[in-house]
Amino acid sequence: MSDAAPPPTGTVLRAAGSPEGTGIGGFRAWLAAERGTTFGSYDELWRWSVAEPETFWTSIWDHFGVRGDYERVFGSTAMPGAQWFPGATLNYAEHMLGDLDVPPADADRVAIIARSQTREPVELTFGELREQVGAARAGLVRLGVGRGDRVVAYLPHVPEAIVVFLAAASLGAVWAACAPEFGARSVVDRLGQIEPSVLVAVASYRYGDKVVDQREELATIRAGLPSVGHVVALDYGDHPVTDAVPDAVAWAELLAEPGPPECDAVPFEHPLYVLFSSGTTGLPKAIVHGHGGILLEHLRLHGLHLDSRPGDRVLWFTTTAWAMWNITISALLRGSTLVLLDGNPLWPDLDAQWALGAETGATLMGVSPGYLMACRKAGVVPPRWPALRQIGTTGAPLPAEGFDWVYEHLGPDVLLNPISGGTDVCSAFVGGGPWQPVYRGEMSGPCLGLDVAAFDEAGDPVVGQLGELVVRAPMPSMPVGFWNDLDGSRYRGAYFDVYPGIWRHGDWVEFTERGSCVITGRSDATLNRGGVRLGTAEFYAVVEDVDEVADSLVVHLEDDAGGPGELLLFVALTPGSELDDDLRSRIAGRLRRELSPRHVPDLVATVPAVPRTLTGKKLEKPVKQVLQGRPAGEVISADAVTGADAVGAFVDAVRDGRSAGPA
Repeated sequence: MSDAAPPPTGTVLRAAGSPEGTGIGGFRAWLAAERGTTFGSYDELWRWSVAEPETFWTSIWDHFGVRGDYERVFGSTAMPGAQWFPGATLNYAEHMLGDLDVPPADADRVAIIARSQTREPVELTFGELREQVGAARAGLVRLGVGRGDRVVAYLPHVPEAIVVFLAAASLGAVWAACAPEFGARSVVDRLGQIEPSVLVAVASYRYGDKVVDQREELATIRAGLPSVGHVVALDYGDHPVTDAVPDAVAWAELLAEPGPPECDAVPFEHPLYVLFSSGTTGLPKAIVHGHGGILLEHLRLHGLHLDSRPGDRVLWFTTTAWAMWNITISALLRGSTLVLLDGNPLWPDLDAQWALGAETGATLMGVSPGYLMACRKAGVVPPRWPALRQIGTTGAPLPAEGFDWVYEHLGPDVLLNPISGGTDVCSAFVGGGPWQPVYRGEMSGPCLGLDVAAFDEAGDPVVGQLGELVVRAPMPSMPVGFWNDLDGSRYRGAYFDVYPGIWRHGDWVEFTERGSCVITGRSDATLNRGGVRLGTAEFYAVVEDVDEVADSLVVHLEDDAGGPGELLLFVALTPGSELDDDLRSRIAGRLRRELSPRHVPDLVATVPAVPRTLTGKKLEKPVKQVLQGRPAGEVISADAVTGADAVGAFVDAVRDGRSAGPA
C-alpha cells in the first residue's frame, strides 16, 4: 500500500469510455436508426429512459430480440400491482438456449466452464447444454412435472443446476434452490413453503480440502418435504445420495432419453423462480419472480451495464442460494460463456479467484467487496490478463480504498463496476457501465429505466444527504408477489408501508449532484448519535482498515430517554493480534478523525467471529436484539448463518466490559 495521501472520495479514477464497440453503444446506435433518438451522454440516455418508460422498455424488447408479441407495455402502472405487457407470452429458458427453430451456429462453442474442489473440471458446449436441457425436460415430464409444479434443488454451483433449472423453466414449472451448506431446518423453512414435487440434490461436497457429509441433513430435508414425490440424485463428492434417500432417481436416469429443446410459452408474469430473503428468524420471504420481468431486466443489466457480449467469459463467485446465481447465469442470454467455481473461494489462498480468472480469460469478474479488501490487506498482487474488461462487486459497499487497490494493481483500463440491488428485484438499481465514469468510493449512478432517488422522512427527494433508497416507478422485475401471500399484505408491508405507491428498499443512500451515489448500509442499522446519522458501512470501512482487525460489527443501543445511548464495537482480530489499550486507542482515533467524535465507541471488545447470513450480510439487527435481552434462538436461525455459535461471546463481552467500567 502506498503511504501517499489518497485522493478524495468522488475523484474520477476512470473517465467515461467511448460507447463504441460496447453493448450500450450498440443500443444507442439502434435507437438512432430505429427510433430516431440520439443521445450524447449516459445521463441523457438515463433521463430519457425514465421519462419515456414505455418507449424504453419496448426498445429493450425489440433491440434484444425478445421472442413474443405484445400490444402495449402497461396494463397498470400502480405500485404495488403494476401490470407489464398484458397478454404477451414468452419463455425465459428459450432465450437462454437460443432460437430453437434453427440449429445453433455456435453449437461447438463452450457455454460453461466449471471448476470444482469436489471433482475434475467440466465443460459444456452450447450444443451440449441444449441437448442436456432437452433430455432433463423429458425426464421431468416422466416424473409428472408440468406447468406450475415446483422443482427445487439442494445443489452447489455446478452445470447440472443450470441444466435442470432451464428444463423446469421450459415447462413453465417453478424453480427454487438452496445451497448444500444450508442446514436442514433452513432448507425446509424455505422450500417447504412452495410444496415442491421434485427435489434434485447432492449428499456431499468438498470445501477446500474438507469433505462435507450432508447425508443426515438430506434425509431430514426429504422427511420435511412431504410434497416431494421424487428425489433426483446427483452423486457429487464422497457420499452417494442413496445413502440418505434410497429410492432416489439417478441423474443419468433423468437424462436417459433425449428430448427436443422445446419451451412452452407462458404469460409475462408466470412464475419463473422463487428467491428467499436471507431471513435470520421465522420463515423467510418467498419472493416470486416472473419469466418476462427477469428476462427484460437481465437483458438490460447484462447487455447495457455489465457489457456481457457473445464470446465473453463471465466469472462471478456465487452459490445457488444467492440472487447473484440467477443474475450471473443470465449472461447466457448474451451468448457469453459462464465460468463456475464451486467450493471455498479462498482456497488454497487469496490468489485462487484471480488465478482462475487469468486461466480462463475472464472478461467480467465479479467478487465481493470483502474479498477485495482482504486482498488489499494481505498484500496480494493479482495477475493482469488482457481479456479482463470489468470487475463487478456487490453484496456490500466497497470502501474507497478498495477502488484504489483495483486501479493500482489492474490498471486504468479496467472498469470497476460496483452495483447494488437486491434479492427482492433480482437486479441492480444503481451501478456503472462502460459509458460512465468511475468515481472513487461511489457508484456511478442509477441504472437505465429505473427512477431511483433518496427520500427523507417526509417523502421528499434529497441530494447531498442520506435518505431512503426508493424507486418511484415500476420496474419489470419487481416481484410478482410473495408465495401464499393471498391478499398481498405481506408484500405491501415489505416495500410500500412507508411511502404509499413508492418502493422503499431499506438501504441508506446519498446521491451527489452529478448523479453518483454511496450506499452506506441498511436503514434499519443506521447509527444516529446526537443527530449525526451514519451508515454502518462507513463505520466498518474505517475499523477494518486497521491491520489487526479481520472483521467487525457495531451495535447502537439507543437511550429511550433521548440520550446518546451505547455504541458497542465488536472486533474479530487477525491471528496473533491482541486487543490492548494501544489498539483501542488507534481504533478510536481513526473513528474520531475520519467519521466524528460522536461515533467513538463506548466499548470495544473481541469476539471469535462475526455472525453473517450465508450470503455474507452481518447480523447487525439480530445481535442487537440479543443484546437487548431476546433469546438468541428466537432471532437467529443457527443453520441459516455462519458464526452463530459466537453470539454468546457478544453477550459476555458486553457484560464484562460494563463491569470493568468506561472504555
